[in-house]
Amino acid sequence: MISDLELKKESRMVPFKIDGQSVEGKEGAHILEVALDAGFEIPHLCYNESLKPYGACRLCLVEVTRKGRTRMTTSCNHPVMEGIEVFTRSENVLRARRMIIELLLGMCPGDKLLQEMAADMGVYDVRFKKGDKDCILCGLCARVCDEVVGAHAIQFASRGDRREMVPPFGEATNCIACGACVVACPVNVVGMKDEGDERTIVRWKRTLKMKQCKVCGNYFAPWFQLEKFREKAKLPKDFYDTCYTCRS
Repeated sequence: MISDLELKKESRMVPFKIDGQSVEGKEGAHILEVALDAGFEIPHLCYNESLKPYGACRLCLVEVTRKGRTRMTTSCNHPVMEGIEVFTRSENVLRARRMIIELLLGMCPGDKLLQEMAADMGVYDVRFKKGDKDCILCGLCARVCDEVVGAHAIQFASRGDRREMVPPFGEATNCIACGACVVACPVNVVGMKDEGDERTIVRWKRTLKMKQCKVCGNYFAPWFQLEKFREKAKLPKDFYDTCYTCRS
């Protein structure tokens, strides 16, 4: 149980500065979240407010000065503290971001979002050897699958240049084809297709039969997904005989 003192501390607003401007943020919140809410622009790819911060893409780097000492850190997982100074556009920060976007473009040279972000940072040429991947390895798809959906259908495998996001043992048997990973992916490389009575999550090669509504006749969700939801919530067997629209 959280004590009254802990609740008070969690809800306490503290003053600090971003690029010389005085702001307030909830103590313990993360710098990126507060900065974005205050209108500051900090590039990011792997951040999602519904998920635990991960700091994978490194694009949200800022400099933080506390008690006279300055260091560079990812803003998505650095907590707000009273009296700190945050610099989002110092020369060190901009140089580091340009290096990171170059590395990402080297991995996935054909990605349009990365190209647009690079152009915004003044990066048009990549000095690194170009790869042929399309995944930036931000981990958002796996995190939403784990933390929100609870399916644990995909994970990182291997290291270094061979690192990739894959289903465990090559088969996405836990995937319920909900499409959360498709929506979460910042570079749109997962893919989902609904064709007739089937849905396919393209990247994981997972195809599931769809449930047909007994009222309108439309296919509205995968059988496997609905059964998982029904069993977890202990719902009646006929609960998903009708789609969400007809039920309401």
